[in-house]
Amino acid sequence: MARLAGVDLARALAVFGMYTVHIGPPLGAVDGVAGWLRYLADGRSSVLFATLAGFSLVLIAGRLEPKTGLAGRQAKVRIAIRAAILLALGTVLAMAYGDVVILAFYGVYFLLAMPLLRLRARTLAIIAGVLAVVTPQLAFVLRSLLTEPVTATINAFDPLKKLSDVGVLDLLLTGLYPTITWMPFVITGMALGRLDLVARTVWPRLAALGAALMAVGYGTPYLAAMVFDGAAAALAEQSAAMLKMGMDSGPKSFDSGSGMMRPDQLGSPWSLLTAGPHSGTTFDIIGSLGVAITVIVCATVALDRLPRLRRLATPVIAVGTMSLTAYVGHFVVSSLVSVPKGTSTQDSWVPLICFVVGVTVFAWTWTRFFRRGPLEYLLHAATIPAKYVRSGAR
Repeated sequence: MARLAGVDLARALAVFGMYTVHIGPPLGAVDGVAGWLRYLADGRSSVLFATLAGFSLVLIAGRLEPKTGLAGRQAKVRIAIRAAILLALGTVLAMAYGDVVILAFYGVYFLLAMPLLRLRARTLAIIAGVLAVVTPQLAFVLRSLLTEPVTATINAFDPLKKLSDVGVLDLLLTGLYPTITWMPFVITGMALGRLDLVARTVWPRLAALGAALMAVGYGTPYLAAMVFDGAAAALAEQSAAMLKMGMDSGPKSFDSGSGMMRPDQLGSPWSLLTAGPHSGTTFDIIGSLGVAITVIVCATVALDRLPRLRRLATPVIAVGTMSLTAYVGHFVVSSLVSVPKGTSTQDSWVPLICFVVGVTVFAWTWTRFFRRGPLEYLLHAATIPAKYVRSGAR
């Protein structure tokens, strides 16, 4: 199916983007087109990943028509099981590698998205839009109330915090992918999943929407900086901080570095008018969603209109069909082969290229013999008990 192949291609691009952030040269070490691509991957690749996660939820719960009755209940159980496994897997990876892993956050996203599984595309889009406007301001206020004693007290009673660097407070509010400001990505993905992406009449509207969101999300902060001195100062401060973190962290920092601004690093209220990667502002959310929608539409259209490209892209599409394996695998392989830790002068793309080629060859070879990736098989097997859910009282 063209629509699913396009989604798998977009998912593969998200994986490669996250590889770029984790393994590629740090920000500031490369310039030109390569530097632009390196900057584009920051934040946007994980947003695309999260948006496609929402799309996947709708695949389980029913694409154009939501499942109801017994089938609907079984779908919810499958999603709940997946959420628990991803939360556990993300925590284990964080314990093993000492970094922030997005999978734990996915577990929370999935649980919170379950009440929305039967909503239509328009309703989901409205909810995502409202959350994109409201939650960044709410998160800023809530984080300002978290003094060190309050945070220490919460973390002291948090079992997850005792296991890894990511506790409940990080998952919900202060982490790199805080649920409060990342749910708009997941819900937007659910809305996209409810659309008939095969219908060519949908493509121009989605393309226009993606372009408009990017223009508003990334253009408004620069316009604000031209008008308000506070906005200009916040934009300059954020740009300098991103560059410094990128130069200091290097490619081996995984999700916790490589130039990413943590939401709790936002300074004055003027910073809410910026759109830096992972800043969690309204404009960051809007612009990143524009990028995600554009990538999904372009991938879908390209595979539909260019059959030869679809054949050539088959190995890459295979990566998208096993994105969980590809994502977890790069943590494991990186630790085994000792990927060099980057410095401010490290500008080699060789490790990244090796990882991209390696996972593509592995995925393409695997899919010639198996329907699902290794971890995807395990995740599917874990959800089999959902079929034993029976209808409730009539």
